[in-house]
Amino acid sequence: MPGFFSPFITKPVSVSQIMLNVMLALIPGIAIYVWYFGPAILISLTLASLTALSVEALMLKIQNKPIAPFLKDNTALLTAWLLALSIPPLAPWWLVVVGTAFAISISKHLYGGLGNNPFNPAMIGYAVLIISFPVHMTHWLSPNGLGAISLSFMDQLNYIFQGTLPAGVKLDAITMATPLDTLKTQLHLNGQVKEILDMPIYGRLAGHGSEWVAAGFLLGGIYLIAKRIISWHLPVAYLTTLFIIAGIFHLIDPTHYVTPMFHLFSGAAMIGAFFILTDPVTSPTTPKGKWLFAFGAGLLTYLIRTFGGFPDGMAFATLLMNICVPLIDAYTQPKVFGKKEKRS
Repeated sequence: MPGFFSPFITKPVSVSQIMLNVMLALIPGIAIYVWYFGPAILISLTLASLTALSVEALMLKIQNKPIAPFLKDNTALLTAWLLALSIPPLAPWWLVVVGTAFAISISKHLYGGLGNNPFNPAMIGYAVLIISFPVHMTHWLSPNGLGAISLSFMDQLNYIFQGTLPAGVKLDAITMATPLDTLKTQLHLNGQVKEILDMPIYGRLAGHGSEWVAAGFLLGGIYLIAKRIISWHLPVAYLTTLFIIAGIFHLIDPTHYVTPMFHLFSGAAMIGAFFILTDPVTSPTTPKGKWLFAFGAGLLTYLIRTFGGFPDGMAFATLLMNICVPLIDAYTQPKVFGKKEKRS
């Protein structure tokens, strides 16, 4: 046929190209993050990136592996970005370095490097930080317009590297609890959902500012699906599960359980659905397995958020389901065509 030429074989996309596309998809969320919360997140991203590349090179050197090819695959950079976006932007520099170094050296290279790690490295880094340094992991910046004082870029830089604020400024004036943390605290104080959501920290769907950051990650996720970098199964199954479970509890008692949309646009739900659960190394390979994996992650996220000790359950839900991946893959493998079943 005119206009068509064989062979119809496309050139395989390299790991570095895939990782670069994923990082590109994060940019809308990062841009909105900077708009609402200031440029501190850019400092964390830079610190995490430099640490990830340095530790990656060191671990490769120790193992006598070629350094340049692995540094160029962008996997270490993506881990660094996901971890930096999961911790408070005003986190001290050493916290970012410790979390990133642990994620790359222990979570990735201790298991043999890329393709061998059973757990998502960024989420392991986050879990280590929130368990080891819980106080530092609660200093989240107030959205622009809600804090008593707004810090300039230099002020944020000084605090991250020196721990100093402008004269007369206290940390409480520029930080506040996250929307999920505020909700959980107020509910424990016998508050009702309708009254709680009237607080200035909340917007139309979830947290003021943070709901738009989540929308940015949703946009990036749609881009990844459109480019066929990820399949739609995991994010759709995860978000649908979270929506249905939250909807059931909300219908039962709307005074104590928020709407499903609140859960979708709060915390790490969107970045988790499109950028964390979809990690090809630590997620199932079978279609049925993907559905089971996402269902379990969605269920655990809601249970931890609502009844657990942490405001957001995305990281721990991911890690708990990572444990189940070998079992899920083993029991969801399709039958081999032509193979006879054993009869007892």
